[in-house]
Amino acid sequence: MLWLPFTHKDSDITCSNDIGKLKTHGQEQRYLSPTTGICRKLIVQAVTPSGKFEVAIKDHTNQTSKLAIWLLSHSPIRGWIFFKWISVWLWFTLKLLWPVLWFLVALYFNTGDDSEEDAEPSYNTGYYKPYLREFQGQLWAARSCREHSLRVKDEQEMNTRTHTCYPRILMIRSPNQNEWVRCADRDIIIRTKFIAISYRAIDAFTRGPGEKKDKAQFTDEVRAAVLGQQFNAYWLDLECLGETPSEENQDVYCMADVYRRAETTLIMLGRAACGENECWRGWGERVWTFPEALLSSRLCYKFRDREEVKPLSLFELANLAYTNSKDEQAVVNAYGGKDPLERLERLALLKKAIWQRGTANLPLASGPPPPPKSAMIGGGPVTSGAYKAYKAERVYALMGFFEHRIQPDHNEDDLRALARLSMANDNDRITERMVSMFPSTTTPGACWYADNDIYDANLWDILPEIQVAGVTENGALILDGCRAAAIRWKDFPEVASATTYSLRRTILRAIPYFSWPIIVIGLGIVWTVSRMGGIVLIGIGILLLILSPLLLLFGKSGRIVAAQPWLIGVKGVIDRKEVESHLYGGTIAHFQRMFFTPSRSPFSTPEQLARRGGSDKQYKDAVEQAKSGRGVGHMYTLIDTCSSTMYYFCAERAPTVCIFAGREGGLGRVVLCSENYKDNELHKEMVLRMPTEISQKMELCGWVALR
Repeated sequence: MLWLPFTHKDSDITCSNDIGKLKTHGQEQRYLSPTTGICRKLIVQAVTPSGKFEVAIKDHTNQTSKLAIWLLSHSPIRGWIFFKWISVWLWFTLKLLWPVLWFLVALYFNTGDDSEEDAEPSYNTGYYKPYLREFQGQLWAARSCREHSLRVKDEQEMNTRTHTCYPRILMIRSPNQNEWVRCADRDIIIRTKFIAISYRAIDAFTRGPGEKKDKAQFTDEVRAAVLGQQFNAYWLDLECLGETPSEENQDVYCMADVYRRAETTLIMLGRAACGENECWRGWGERVWTFPEALLSSRLCYKFRDREEVKPLSLFELANLAYTNSKDEQAVVNAYGGKDPLERLERLALLKKAIWQRGTANLPLASGPPPPPKSAMIGGGPVTSGAYKAYKAERVYALMGFFEHRIQPDHNEDDLRALARLSMANDNDRITERMVSMFPSTTTPGACWYADNDIYDANLWDILPEIQVAGVTENGALILDGCRAAAIRWKDFPEVASATTYSLRRTILRAIPYFSWPIIVIGLGIVWTVSRMGGIVLIGIGILLLILSPLLLLFGKSGRIVAAQPWLIGVKGVIDRKEVESHLYGGTIAHFQRMFFTPSRSPFSTPEQLARRGGSDKQYKDAVEQAKSGRGVGHMYTLIDTCSSTMYYFCAERAPTVCIFAGREGGLGRVVLCSENYKDNELHKEMVLRMPTEISQKMELCGWVALR
């Protein structure tokens, strides 16, 4: 996935903080501080730092524990390390003296309550760090009619009905004059049975000097075929589409109803001499193929170089024109009554099939497709010359299957049109479901769009937890009801945590802090009470100091039962044990404190055991990915202290915001986003599957724009 630069290299960016105060800065990646609400440079801790915005991994775990780990992991009898070991041990013992001195000072000044607060300086609210920024721009199109929209609405759009029972224009044969006339009289049209014509433009005419003659010849052939079927009226877009932009929009809006109301749909194919299979394949590649075929009550077809008109069933059509996709076959079976599909599943498969239209080799589109070629959409009115293709042609072909439709607009693309169609049909919530999906390949300008999912989930598998409130002029979705959290990248914070209670560990953890008091008492006894007794106490104190690293670490061992929620990011691939040491320091009698997941990230691998869990193999896989392919320089590790899990993933940029967007397969769908301050948008970098319960630890935020 590529990331488009915000501005030119020689220019700065002006953004505003959460209260609207403007600030100018360079093009480096930035984030909004969850503590101050100020836009700051993003400093990323990395396994292998490179560049001025990457630093080595560091943490805020207890210094005494770090010294104890070092003392136990290094033998003092190896060469010159003895002197270093002694110096570290002396520094460790002085660290044990500091809490005793602080306790005495606090006791003397009667500040016991304050000492408790100072002894627990960790951030501990029970919630993740919040995301403070809200969308501050205007909507291009809004879900609510009470919201201001930048999109200019045509007056005709305000009064257009959702569906129509008859076409606006028909070509009708006059019985008196024996000629075909263009009829717009409603009273005549509603009483006339007609045939709708489906064709491919390239089979009807060729652009150029002879275009007008080709269209006239094709029209004559259509009229002869219509008369041969005992009909005196037909609908052909070459003659029946509107001449003004307003009329053209209205005709495209209701085109699906034309095929619904027609007695028969006649498919005019090319010349059979060029190959029947080629003619069928070419017709099947068109954008409007599915509305024309699936919504028609009866089908028939004719080759241009043959006189015979043959009837055609929907299943025969599928075998002839749709032979490259099981999704197309599933849709045909559903509309043919063979294998009924749920509404959302049917619409999702239709969208996927229509999105494959318009190219010569039927590729599976992985992102928003380019505008369709005019040769694939069927032609245009004879009065306007060349047909001006809609950028969102696919969406307008799809909307005929929806209960509520949107007015076509030449100025909008697929993304904005699809967002408007989804908002108009809220029960389906297509765009909300797409937010929770991450496609196998992405495009720079449309990260919320997804035709497939890296976790092999379908659109109907997603249960959204958000709502799309509108769409911006850039095509970004405005999301409402998001639970969001900030990701910390600069270092590992000090994590407040609680372990299972153990009387033995509690006693052993406290013993090292009695070492110095015992030594001090022994020194006092030597000179005042008993020389031998004082020496014994001093010896006991020194022995405890020697054993203190072991006792201290054992006392801090134990299973973590609760921890302050943090999302912590590291660039590169970091080992699980190293993460544990940075979060909680070292321990002995070790309980595992961080876990790999069996199915929650692209690198997750399940253990083949009786108990469900993630395999350590994913660490090796992530390391290999980081050395080659897309993973070079783009591998990241995310640590979640609330669920004690860690995730490996690839991303173009370090994500700084985490949005809980939906649920699927018993887990939550969490969208990881980087921040684009120039456009006040979030950019989707990756989607992870995380425990649903962590959403209760995220605070609700205001509107956010997701691109």
